[in-house]
Amino acid sequence: MEWKASHILVKSQDHAKNVLKRLKTGGRFEALAKEFSECPSKSKGGDLGWFGPGKMDKRFEEACRKLRPGRMSGIVKTQFGYHIIKLTGQR
Repeated sequence: MEWKASHILVKSQDHAKNVLKRLKTGGRFEALAKEFSECPSKSKGGDLGWFGPGKMDKRFEEACRKLRPGRMSGIVKTQFGYHIIKLTGQR
C-alpha cells in the first residue's frame, strides 16, 4: 500500500488547533499550508507526494492508514511537531 498526502506542520498544539479550526470553517488546505506550515513542502501546498510503509514517522503513517482519500486527519503529534494530514491518494 502506498499513500499520497499533504500536510500542515506546526510546532505547537495551540497553533495546530487554530489551523484546524480554520480548515473546518472553510479554509483551503493548500493555502493554509503555504501560509502556516513549517515544512519545506509548504511551497507545494503541503504535498508530500507518494510514500510507502516505513517512509514516514510511525504515527504519521498510522494516521494515513485510517484515512480515506479526500479526508483530513485531526492533529497528529510526531517528533517533528503537530501535523494536520489530508490524504489525497491511495494505491
